[in-house]
Amino acid sequence: MSIDEQLKPHRDAIDEIDATVLQLLNQRAAHAHAIGELKGTGAVYRPEREAAVLRRIQNLNKGPLPNESVARLFREVMSECLAVERPLTIAYLGPQGTFTQQAAIKHFGHAAYTRACMTVDDCFKQVETRQADYLVAPLENSTEGSIGRTLDLLAVSALKACGEVVVRIHHNLMRKDSSEINGVTKVFAHAQALAQCNDWLGRNLPQAERIPVSSNAEAARLVAESDDTTTAAIAAVTAAEIYGLTIAAQCIEDEPNNTTRFIVLGHQDTQPSGSDKTSLVVSTPNRAGAMMGLLQTFTDAGISMTKIESRPSKSALWEYLFFIDIEGHQLDSKVEAALKQLGERASFVKVIGSYPTVVL
Repeated sequence: MSIDEQLKPHRDAIDEIDATVLQLLNQRAAHAHAIGELKGTGAVYRPEREAAVLRRIQNLNKGPLPNESVARLFREVMSECLAVERPLTIAYLGPQGTFTQQAAIKHFGHAAYTRACMTVDDCFKQVETRQADYLVAPLENSTEGSIGRTLDLLAVSALKACGEVVVRIHHNLMRKDSSEINGVTKVFAHAQALAQCNDWLGRNLPQAERIPVSSNAEAARLVAESDDTTTAAIAAVTAAEIYGLTIAAQCIEDEPNNTTRFIVLGHQDTQPSGSDKTSLVVSTPNRAGAMMGLLQTFTDAGISMTKIESRPSKSALWEYLFFIDIEGHQLDSKVEAALKQLGERASFVKVIGSYPTVVL
């Protein structure tokens, strides 16, 4: 029996499965459209519902596809079905090809329209003025720490956190018309990317000038439009594809587990999903032991605090705001009680939002 004859029954089976999958996908899209009609002008995106669907699918998964692949596939299915109701517009820190755009697509799928903004401030303004439905902004990096400007805006914006995205960061050195690292005299990148590739640059391009710019995608654009062929950029693979650059060195980040966490913000509150996180910002009265008293609130309630970060309040000299993440949803009884007690002890409390913990 020839190889083609052996392959035929498998190929025929795949064709039948594809036809069934297509039929079921369109049935799913029809139900999504019906849901959209019932909702009317209400919010079409429900983070808690999507998180529950992804967790359920992963629990049902028997392989051979890994959970990460299954989550990615169903994220795209939900994205396309959501677009049947109404396509979403997502503001992100641009230009095209940034890791923030990658995070936006990972969270909302390719059916959402991603709109590049030149600053995090512009992202907030797009959503605050309802020119975009949601925004995705970088919040913290595993090696370089928190993004100060994002924290500052979270403290004053009325927008509410409704999700988080975690993206593994892989940096690549890219050039115009060259796949070699020899001869590079200037390297453009965001300041954090330069810091995250510091050791590699020191070993491989010790003489090259390091020039910080607003984003890695902007670095790629500058190199693509430059007449100087000795320049290079550090950016993601998608930036090389968008701007027509050649990758000279892959995965040049010093820390192999380099990861960035992004925050998703919109207008509506998110309901409990069963596995949630709450982000808040607080300030303390100016007296000894005040901060310890605030943290004791969570300890007494048995609530795990997963992050604390301080930033100058900018309202008075040497006063600080504290950004805190805790496990649980603000509507959970023990979290609700702890937040009430926190409000009695703190001089300022703002709940940024409760949202599902990240799903692969």
